[in-house]
Amino acid sequence: MPRTAAKNPRPQTKPVTRLSGVRSLEKLKRFHYVPDFKMGGTYHIGDEASYEYGGEGGTTLESLGAGPLRTAYIAVGTPERDNLGRTKNAIIINSYYSGDSAWVYYFWHEGQGGTDFSLGPVVGPGRTIDTDRYYVVFLDALGLWGASKPSDGLGMRFPRYTLLDCVQANYRLLVDELNVARVRLATGMSMGAIQSYAWAVLHPGYVDAIMPIGGSTSPAKDPVLRWIFDLMTAALKSDPVWRETRGDYYHLPKNKHPAHGMMFGWSILMHNGLDLDFRIEQGWDEVRKEVFSWEPRQGQGALLRDKAREYDVNDLLVRNDMQSALDLDEHLDKITARTLVLHVENDLWLRVGMARQSAARIPGARFASFPSPLAHYAVFRAPNVLKDEVRSFFREAGL
Repeated sequence: MPRTAAKNPRPQTKPVTRLSGVRSLEKLKRFHYVPDFKMGGTYHIGDEASYEYGGEGGTTLESLGAGPLRTAYIAVGTPERDNLGRTKNAIIINSYYSGDSAWVYYFWHEGQGGTDFSLGPVVGPGRTIDTDRYYVVFLDALGLWGASKPSDGLGMRFPRYTLLDCVQANYRLLVDELNVARVRLATGMSMGAIQSYAWAVLHPGYVDAIMPIGGSTSPAKDPVLRWIFDLMTAALKSDPVWRETRGDYYHLPKNKHPAHGMMFGWSILMHNGLDLDFRIEQGWDEVRKEVFSWEPRQGQGALLRDKAREYDVNDLLVRNDMQSALDLDEHLDKITARTLVLHVENDLWLRVGMARQSAARIPGARFASFPSPLAHYAVFRAPNVLKDEVRSFFREAGL
């Protein structure tokens, strides 16, 4: 039975960072609270009752003097009900590392400004994910934007949550708040793809199909990914403000937070987000806008300044810890959901070879990929570039 929690209240205190990655879309967001949810605990996969409210031995926010865990979402489309009044045609879209439900909505939903980058809408009436036929829920993940996050006040005392916690918290949202009886498809790009795999592992009887885009099933085994994020973490912590306060800087105004560490960290991450030959074609005048310097000149690092304003260092530090802990490989052969894995062939963050290996371990899984000068960032385009493969998979999966 769901635990009692107020439905859709706005957070009572003003958070350090916004509740929506896209400011203009915050009005579409709704919130749900999950009391006594345990983060950072052990998930005994196969025993769903044991992690109904998080993993064994996990830490609740209430035990640290904070309010209950908060989730956030944007829901659109057309619910179809079963004889108990529960929605049986839901499609869920998981958010990526730096994004949220609003950012995915911006890049994929009909009428939004980001759809040009994605080579057209993916979600909307008559689109690949058809809102005339499906109830579509864009989900925030723990740790950033509308969901509970370190910058709500706990900072580095925030529990070291896992990607399984992200999925399980949103499972509670779907069941307790939105009354969803069944998920027809779980998808998402990058970290959203990793969550898509986790949905199929944690709740095999609840999810019919998954379509991970540019993800991984075993970040813990990926030395390239861990190298990148360990470097980013070191850069975030290199800021003098962070080092002096050990991450306890919320008494300072936002413009005194560890901005240099934030910019340095993002610069490391962005270095190989795009294909390196494409970077060469861009030329130094364009590339230097994403290159960090302690004493920038001539526009160097210009594109990093928004990162310092919009994100929080502790939010990203805790998220980076989470990234390197997951390994689902031993559970892939038990996935019963129909699976289509999409990937970018020249992705420099999450390598295509590992994605192929994951698909090969899942019974009946299909795999499709494409090259792009945008490398990892081309994940947003995958459903349109690989439209024939996606449509064929949807037909096969009864979608």
